[in-house]
Amino acid sequence: MTQIVKIGLIREGKNPPDKRVPMSPQQCVELMESFPNVRIVAQSSPIRAFTDDEYRAAGVEVVDDVKDCDLLLGVKEVPVDMLIPGKAYMFFSHTFKKQPYNRHLLQSILEKEIELIDYEVLKGTNGTRLIGFGRYAGIVGAYNGFRGYGAATGRYELRPAHECHDRAEMEEEFSKVNLPEHFKIVMTGQGRVAKGAMEVLNSLNIEKVSARQFTESEFDHPVFCQLGVLDYNKRIDGLVATRNDFYQNPESYESDFMRFAVNADMYLACHYWGEGSPYIFTRDDIKKPEFNISFVSDISCDIDGPVASTLRPSTIANPFYAYDPATEKEVPLGTEGSIGVQAVDNLPCELPRDASEGFGRELLDKIFPELLTGDKDNIIAKATETKDGELTSHFKYLQKWVNEEEEEEE
Repeated sequence: MTQIVKIGLIREGKNPPDKRVPMSPQQCVELMESFPNVRIVAQSSPIRAFTDDEYRAAGVEVVDDVKDCDLLLGVKEVPVDMLIPGKAYMFFSHTFKKQPYNRHLLQSILEKEIELIDYEVLKGTNGTRLIGFGRYAGIVGAYNGFRGYGAATGRYELRPAHECHDRAEMEEEFSKVNLPEHFKIVMTGQGRVAKGAMEVLNSLNIEKVSARQFTESEFDHPVFCQLGVLDYNKRIDGLVATRNDFYQNPESYESDFMRFAVNADMYLACHYWGEGSPYIFTRDDIKKPEFNISFVSDISCDIDGPVASTLRPSTIANPFYAYDPATEKEVPLGTEGSIGVQAVDNLPCELPRDASEGFGRELLDKIFPELLTGDKDNIIAKATETKDGELTSHFKYLQKWVNEEEEEEE
C-alpha cells in the first residue's frame, strides 16, 4: 500500500447507525499536507458526527461514489452488499476470533478479492495494539458510572453524554456530581480503557490511593484505587504470583477481589478478561452481607462472565438496570438492596466527535507513516487478513472456519 493516491472515508452502513469516522476534516487535511501524493474524499453521509459541510469547509471533497479510491476507510463492519470488489479496506471486521456473526462477511471479502486490513490487529513490534476506541470507552463508561450512581440514589442528575455536543460540554456536568464523604471507587485494568476512566476520575479531583490504603484506611473525601491482575487474583497454592504466570496459567489462580468489594461503593470494570481466568466476583459473593458495592459500571462488558451483576448489555438509550442478589435477576434501577449496573457495549458512540478525533490521531501518528512509506516493521502486512482472494499467511488458521469445515465458535 505504498503508492496510495486516493483514500475514501466511506459511509457507515451497519445498523444501528454509527456516527464515528476514522478521521475528522482537519485530520484529512493534515494527512494530505504531510503526504502531497495523497488525496482524500469523504462519501456523503447523513449520520456522520462531522457533517458533509464540515468536510467541504476544510477542503475535503464530498462524493457519492468511492469506486475510484485506492483505499477505503470505515469504522464498523461493511455490509456485504456495500463491499466494492477488488478494493483495499480498513475497518473493524470482527472476524479474526472466528466471530460467528461475521463469517459470511469474511467469505464475501474473499469472494470479492478485497484486501482487508483490520484495525484490531494493527500491533507494534512489542505486540501491543496501536489503535482503537478504548480510551473513549473508558471516558464515557466512567462518566456513565457517576451518572448511574446519581440516578440510582437520587443524589444528582447528569445529562446523557450523547446529548452533549462533545466531551467539553459533557464535562460541564461534573460540577453536579455530589458523592458521600467516605465514597470509595475500585477500578480493575491498566490499559487504554482504564486510562480513559482515570481522565474522568482526575477531572473530578478524586484522589488515587494505593490498594493497601484502600483496604486499610478511612478517608473523609472520595478516593479510588486502580488494580492490576495480581492485586485482585492470587495463586490457589499460595506460591508467588507473576503477571506472566497468571496469563499462562490462569487456572492456577482464584479471585482476591472481595477484600476490595467490602470497602468499595462503586466498581469501574476496565480490565481485559481472558477465557479461563477466575471470575472477579460471583453471584454467591454478592450475597455475602459484607459485599458493599452498590453500583457497577462494567465497561469491559463480558456478559454472564467475571462480573456477576452483568446479566446483559445495556443500550445508549437505556444504559442502566439493577441486579438483585437474592433472586439473581434484573430489577429496576434504585430497587432497595440491588446493585446498579451500567453495561453499554458501544460506549464511544456516545461521544462520536471526540472518539473519532482520538482514533484519527492514532491513525495519523502510528499507521499512515507505515502504510505510506514502506511498512518497514511489517505492521500493515501482519494486520492484512486477506489479499487477492486468499487469507494471508498470518490468518491461514481461519481457512477451515471460512470453508465451514469447522463449527462456529460461540
